Amino acid sequence: MERESTRTFETRIKVDPLENRVLHTFAALYAHVSHRLFADIASGKKAADLKNDYLACYEITARQFNAIRVQIEGKIASIKQRRTALIEESKERIQALTKKLSRLKAGTPIFHQKKRRLDHLKAKLRQLQEDHQKGTIRCCFGSRKLFRAQFDLEAGGYASHAEWLLDWKNARSREIFFLGSKDEIAGNQTCSATLQPDGTIQVRIRLPDALAKEHGKYLIIPQIDFKYGRQELHALLKNTTKKAISWRLLHDDKGWRLFATFDVEYTPPASREETGVIGVDINADHLALVETDRYGNPVSKQSIPFNLYGKSSDQAKAVIGDAAAKAVAYAANAHKPLVIEELDFQKKKGDLREKNNGSYSRMLSSFAYRSFITHLKSRAMKEAVLVKQVNPAYTSVIGRIKFSRLYGLTIHQAAALSICRRSLGCSERVPLCLSKIPDGKDGHVTLVLPERNRNRHVWSIWRDLSKKLKTALAAHFRAAKSRSRSSCKSAPETGISPEVVGEIPTRESSEALLA
Repeated sequence: MERESTRTFETRIKVDPLENRVLHTFAALYAHVSHRLFADIASGKKAADLKNDYLACYEITARQFNAIRVQIEGKIASIKQRRTALIEESKERIQALTKKLSRLKAGTPIFHQKKRRLDHLKAKLRQLQEDHQKGTIRCCFGSRKLFRAQFDLEAGGYASHAEWLLDWKNARSREIFFLGSKDEIAGNQTCSATLQPDGTIQVRIRLPDALAKEHGKYLIIPQIDFKYGRQELHALLKNTTKKAISWRLLHDDKGWRLFATFDVEYTPPASREETGVIGVDINADHLALVETDRYGNPVSKQSIPFNLYGKSSDQAKAVIGDAAAKAVAYAANAHKPLVIEELDFQKKKGDLREKNNGSYSRMLSSFAYRSFITHLKSRAMKEAVLVKQVNPAYTSVIGRIKFSRLYGLTIHQAAALSICRRSLGCSERVPLCLSKIPDGKDGHVTLVLPERNRNRHVWSIWRDLSKKLKTALAAHFRAAKSRSRSSCKSAPETGISPEVVGEIPTRESSEALLA
């Protein structure tokens, strides 16, 4: 039996005013039933016991109820799973902030601000833990941000409460989901698609009985075309083998979007690890790629820059998608698998607020690591490229100490090489000399070689070296900063830039600088 992968494609559809009104009415009914069902399931009731009452009360079909049930149960499961991660994240932030407070002077404005934030985080953690113990599910349809905008209309850009209320209702009722099944016609009974002679798709939507009295039983939307996924969807509609197709309608500022979700056959990857691998080190502003041979020796290197800071969510997705596509294309041309780290990026974001490096913190906060991994795997599956994940333990330290100076790599490219070698099962023993370790800023530090102990795992030695390296780098940068300040203070107050101090200026150069 061949494995399958789920793919989703989208397109915009054109509807006339009457069709638009019917879809909005349908979406309003769909949202109302969804909100009521969410409240009932969250209170402990079972959807199976509520089904008959909902069908009679709201005059919807059984398939329409099942579609709503699947969405609500998925949302509740997602909230529960996310809440566990939020509890751990809050604990890490409290720990980092408590450590930060211990180094601040009491009574200062920044101490007061951090103390208030610590109390806020502790209250949030107590609420999350209480909800987790009691099984309480909290969800705001339409977003909390928009809900709170009613209390400050001017800041939200609203002239009146009625204007806000219209946006609030639209935000809460802007989608319709049609659950597919392989046992139904065209893979979906409530939204069936047929292929037209001109290559377009016509969709027939089964309206609820509550709307059928006024608008008829079906709503037909013709002339639908998919820019991406066209071949896969057409092949599925032509194929006699029955497969489920789930459809979703979503309304935004530009109109209606149509999403098609279905399973496609899994193509076995053509990558061959016997010829080497390509390691990818994912950073907040670029990808570092290193290609190796089968022995773990670097063959080529590449950096793929991208910038997510200040981008909207859609823009960030486009940037991430482009970077992932370049990395996969590189691997496809080399016929080698991609190797990435299996990271929990949430831990790194936990103490992000307390970092001293503001520019790096801003980049990291806008970087969606999980989104990038999803894009990379999806693109790799489409291009038949194998993606492997390895343990990320000390890959950056190993790369910086062992390979950066040896092969002339940046510290991030050296980390990518460590990822490659771990995938190939190469040795990770500590080198005999720990001098001239790059600091990442055209400088270097030196460490004392640790004592050899064959009873210890090599990672325990790298762990000790990692701690020593952090201490050495911190002292190195403090000394460099102190030297920079002393050079600035020793500069004569003649308007000459500190960069030219130490040189003997000529008369012409001095007159030019003072002019």
